[in-house]
Amino acid sequence: MIIVMKRNATEAEIEHMISEVESAGLKPTTLRGTERTVIAAIGDERKAGDLRKLESSPGVDNVMPVLAPYKLASIETQPERSEVRSGSLSVGGKHIGMMAGPCSVENEEQIVATARAVKAAGATALRGGAFKPRTSPYSFQGLKEEGLKMLAAARDETGLAVVTEVVSPEDVELVSEYAEVLQIGARNMQNYRLLEACGKSHRAVLLKRGPSATIDELLLAAEYILDGGNPNVMLCERGIRTYEAHTRFTLPLASVPYLQAKTHLPVVIDPSHGTGHAALVPAMAKAAIAAGADGVIVEVHPEPEHAMSDGFQTLNCEAFAQMMAECRRVAEAVDRTL
Repeated sequence: MIIVMKRNATEAEIEHMISEVESAGLKPTTLRGTERTVIAAIGDERKAGDLRKLESSPGVDNVMPVLAPYKLASIETQPERSEVRSGSLSVGGKHIGMMAGPCSVENEEQIVATARAVKAAGATALRGGAFKPRTSPYSFQGLKEEGLKMLAAARDETGLAVVTEVVSPEDVELVSEYAEVLQIGARNMQNYRLLEACGKSHRAVLLKRGPSATIDELLLAAEYILDGGNPNVMLCERGIRTYEAHTRFTLPLASVPYLQAKTHLPVVIDPSHGTGHAALVPAMAKAAIAAGADGVIVEVHPEPEHAMSDGFQTLNCEAFAQMMAECRRVAEAVDRTL
């Protein structure tokens, strides 16, 4: 159930309603919007009785069931769209967050040079992998904490927020020391212990859709993080497996408006993994913005041909700058800014 408070509800009335939810044996989660406060009552409502009686309490406007299985991520719970802010990165609202950087951090010179270039082109966050879960155990696995330190050095140089992947619950605290945004990769979308650990973190989370996951499964994965107390979640569509082989994955841009009709969480598109071809990335980034995406994350490297991972889908710095100029014109056409 969700309890929608009146616009003029006092803090005392809100606290009273939170106590009533707890007394019913449910977990209250308070969602404070710009106009209204909503209290989500999570748990077994069969044991709690009929909560609609709370509608007569002072400060309460409405009490209603949430039909979606994802209670906190649902737009039923929070009709206002969420905006995630972390350091230099802002995703949601009128602003489109642009995250760019190499698949893997290779050395400090490489990551700092990339950070300078993507910032000059207009990116608002630096992506880069320090922990790299790879399909093959013989592939480059990342520099781990040394890579995190290099990302922090690039942030100190440019002021860009750092987006990097966390691969296990034990690493959440460590990665949080160096990064503004914790990325949960496609392979870990249903690693529930990791989702719970990120839910307890104070860092924003970028949750990537698994290559065979449904939209509902993505939203339920986000629910784990939200239920842990972390409201700063971004959903990332990075392509799914289909029978097509002309691209690395199939990037369904229909996910953007569909998700926005189901959830208040910002939606980010990854055209690098979604296509697997550098030449296709700019067109799909522009298409994502036209479809209403709240953010775009792309792979950029000073010398993609020498990249230690995913060079085939990585833009060089000049191509990224050109892409940003084109994306900016598309954003203006749909009343957004980069």
